[in-house]
Amino acid sequence: MRDLYQSQRAMRSMRQAAMQRGVIAILDIGSSKIACLVLRFDGPEQFSAKDGFGDGVGSMAGQSSFRVIGAATTRSRGVRFGEVEAMAETERAVRTAVQAAQKMANVRVDHVIACLSGGRPRSYGLDGQVDVMGQTVTEGDIGRVLAECEVPDIGEGRQVLHAQPINFALDHRSGLEDPRGQIGSTLTTDMHLMTVEDSIIENLLYCIKRCDLELAGVASSAYAAGISSLVEDEQELGAACIDMGGGSTGISIFMRKHMIYSDSVRMGGDHVTSDISMGLQVAPAMAERIKTFYGGVLATGMDDREMIEVGSNTGDWERDRRTVSRAELIGIMRPRVEEILEEVRVRLDAAGFEHLPSQQIVLTGGGSQIPGLDGLASKILGQQVRLGRPLRVQGLPQAATGSAFSAAVGLSLFAANPQDEWWDFDIPAEKYPARSLKRAVRWFRENW
Repeated sequence: MRDLYQSQRAMRSMRQAAMQRGVIAILDIGSSKIACLVLRFDGPEQFSAKDGFGDGVGSMAGQSSFRVIGAATTRSRGVRFGEVEAMAETERAVRTAVQAAQKMANVRVDHVIACLSGGRPRSYGLDGQVDVMGQTVTEGDIGRVLAECEVPDIGEGRQVLHAQPINFALDHRSGLEDPRGQIGSTLTTDMHLMTVEDSIIENLLYCIKRCDLELAGVASSAYAAGISSLVEDEQELGAACIDMGGGSTGISIFMRKHMIYSDSVRMGGDHVTSDISMGLQVAPAMAERIKTFYGGVLATGMDDREMIEVGSNTGDWERDRRTVSRAELIGIMRPRVEEILEEVRVRLDAAGFEHLPSQQIVLTGGGSQIPGLDGLASKILGQQVRLGRPLRVQGLPQAATGSAFSAAVGLSLFAANPQDEWWDFDIPAEKYPARSLKRAVRWFRENW
């Protein structure tokens, strides 16, 4: 854990250095597309005074401080379930997107902040408590209380991706965002810890290194999509963001402007496409086109009469001129979409989502654009469902303002205005989250 702590701190300082130089790239590596945005920061003075601790990303936070000067997307290659599967293919796709964005921005980029949707995320809630003996709370006390959090056994081969303090309490006053400078005797904190599979981060890092870029930060796509799609009062009162991508569907729950839970379902829009491809016996590219133009999940009486030409070029005249009714297409798509939503509901129930003061659900991501999806989702997930679009950020091209770009836009907000995490504080050296004793014993035996 300690090495990760150090590498996250190194990434944070790299991010600050890149911001002072004024340009940084955002990379959303998904299963269906790879998007790259190049951001220009108007000056480091906005970032030198970090006023609010844990002030979170407000609806317009960081808006004035950066603008998008380059944007490009390319079809994703070598990525499955949001994880790098074929390194050389993914490297080519990333290079294509980054070079096109650099060309538009007319500037060279060395540092990127990336987000990923795979890695089987798991969430943990931790708490810690220290005595401050009636003194004012300092930065060091925050480091101490975070160090007191008992880290659960996250299992072999997993790494912490986010570790955010989501609440502080001083004596009997809870709900403090920033206790520094206040006087009390006992400081407690609640922290949200999110872990992903180790190898997924390693592969991402290696892929970005192969593209001659430096990784200046990494975040979860579900978290980034939530930052950009949930409006301020939804983030405050409690809402879930369902980011329906190509290969996986990310879930993040926000409360009091912090992510308090995250999970993912390893199914997305690509699975719907492959069902159409098998059901209608057409090539995946054709299936994707049919889904985009004619897809839906709610059938009406009209759909039996609306015929869709399923053209292919096998050379067999009869087969190449087939037609299917839209009702048949909906019959193929709906079961898979229902399955994805049912899985999402299981995850939300496990997180205790129904106990939040507001149970707003926001659907975003490219897969959320199927007509009628919000109606079906409100039947399966609960009443308050809306389709989300990312916030408008300066300079973003019109083509990149749709819900498919929620994670990329959220990642730019995350870059400009990161929430405080565990590694932003000096944790006393002897209090580093201990590796499990068994692992240390094994290491000792192997090396001596």
